[in-house]
Amino acid sequence: MLRPRIPAMPEPTGLVTPPAPVTEQSAPVSPNPTHAPAVPAAPRPTVQLTPGAMIALVVGGTAVVLVVGAVLVSMLLAVAITGASVAVCAVVLRSMLASENKRR
Repeated sequence: MLRPRIPAMPEPTGLVTPPAPVTEQSAPVSPNPTHAPAVPAAPRPTVQLTPGAMIALVVGGTAVVLVVGAVLVSMLLAVAITGASVAVCAVVLRSMLASENKRR
């Protein structure tokens, strides 16, 4: 009951033909092989930046840097405020527990 059962290989059904034997066929070898002439690669178009496009790139890059910087600074500020509030809560709780122990 707890022994694993190994499945038996199923027998092929229908007509089975053995694979055809592979024979080597040699191509005729010519003494002087002819090569196709090399096709020159098409020249890639060069990108020319106009002064307006350059100004747009600079302004866009500056805007991205300022936005990312503002997001990072605000996240850092949120972490600092959270840490300070947790510290204040800890001090208040500590003083409340200490004053309760003194009353007894």
